[in-house]
Amino acid sequence: MASEIVDVLIVGAGLSGIGAARHLQLHCPDRSYAIVEARERSGGTWDLFRYPGVRSDSDMYTLGYRFRPWRSAKSIADGPSILQYIRDTARDYGIEPQIRYQHRVVRAAWSSAEALWTVTLERGAARGPVALRCRFLYLCSGYYRYEAGYTPDFPGLADFRGRFIHPQHWDPTTEVNGRRIVVIGSGATAVTLVPELAKRAAHVTMLQRSPTYVVSLPDEDAFANALRALLPARAAYAFVRWKNVLLGLGFYKLCRRFPEAVKKLLRAGVRRRLGKGYDVDRHFSPSYRPWDQRLCMVPNGDLFEAIRSGRASVCTDHIERFTAHGIHLRSGHTLDADIVVSATGLQLAVLGDVRFAVDGRDVDLAKTMSYKGMMCSDLPNLAFAIGYTNASWTLKCDLSSEYVCRLLNHMRRHGYTHCTPRRRDPAVTEEPLIDFSSGYVRRAIDAFPKQGSRKPWKLYQNYVLDLLTLRHGRLDDGVIEFAAAATQA
Repeated sequence: MASEIVDVLIVGAGLSGIGAARHLQLHCPDRSYAIVEARERSGGTWDLFRYPGVRSDSDMYTLGYRFRPWRSAKSIADGPSILQYIRDTARDYGIEPQIRYQHRVVRAAWSSAEALWTVTLERGAARGPVALRCRFLYLCSGYYRYEAGYTPDFPGLADFRGRFIHPQHWDPTTEVNGRRIVVIGSGATAVTLVPELAKRAAHVTMLQRSPTYVVSLPDEDAFANALRALLPARAAYAFVRWKNVLLGLGFYKLCRRFPEAVKKLLRAGVRRRLGKGYDVDRHFSPSYRPWDQRLCMVPNGDLFEAIRSGRASVCTDHIERFTAHGIHLRSGHTLDADIVVSATGLQLAVLGDVRFAVDGRDVDLAKTMSYKGMMCSDLPNLAFAIGYTNASWTLKCDLSSEYVCRLLNHMRRHGYTHCTPRRRDPAVTEEPLIDFSSGYVRRAIDAFPKQGSRKPWKLYQNYVLDLLTLRHGRLDDGVIEFAAAATQA
């Protein structure tokens, strides 16, 4: 096997992976690290997703890094701007030279005797096997498969003579001018695509089986822009970041405590945008509670504007089958289409689809339990970065990276070589890792690690609580076990 050893191996050169590298530079400057990236370019999601209108669905004051202020006037940013932000961060902090592209992790085996992970990778287009060793493995590869999105088995799809495309792999040669387009789905991707496509298409129909909560917000934060003119960039950024964190957390708590009242409030907002004659109850009144699934945000009400103009419409129905020229619906109606976009969701990948082994024994991740939402029981020196479901991704990933750095420094101070969360309390019961009713979650959640019924195994989806625990909480808590190998490579 390869003899090269790094202190920390980061998997993924997207938003969280680049952020993790910067945290290591800041808090563990004496540790060596490398980043392995399966694709040919950095940026992760923001390089992969290139469909029309791609943008953030969180404000950039919380989606941006804590250590690097977002300086653009727009708080809801387009995909290319976010990608540039990530790449500028990698360039400005000297992270780019540490990235090894076209290195896909397929297996990781831990040796307690050596206190090392041996990581097997496939390199290049030929996918030749190579290996790296590391003292700590940090997975920052997100939770979905980049190879393909989720597309249901639509009856009659082979009969359709138009163009069928999944937005995860949008073809830039797709001609949309003057075309009749059907976008299947009602999530964040669909509500982003519809108003953008409607600018050039003959007509766009958003076809949904059931409605989603949609909220209109301005794409610029007037308060943030005014504050930046008065305060230094870092001070203004920190202030606005906390403002948005607390507002978001407060709204989430309101949704959970008073769901019916929030339902009425959200419906009223849509009705104001679409007018009294629009059937809001049919097309924008979900049967589930707010935040049982992620709310969809539309900047400046662009989706509603497209609907009011007649350039777009919403159809709530079920697909019976595809035809040569469109989609026949269960209601008996037919939607004619030149292009069908299947914005039907993601396929989740459990910790990057990496196969793990500890001291020669394979690990079934579904039988492990998530510790503090970022480590797994009985897996030594391993962490993963997964963001919040009810707030910006980077808020949790920043905290996770800070915690990893605290662990590394604690182990060095005390002479430990490895740390392992141990599940010893029989009173802790298992719960799904992600408590969401979305289809992409339900399809794959059984393969993920579980969360527990109480801390430190419980995910509270609460930035303030996690900040206290991960940035300031006790490391040696009696649950995570620290040890030293007899010999250290």
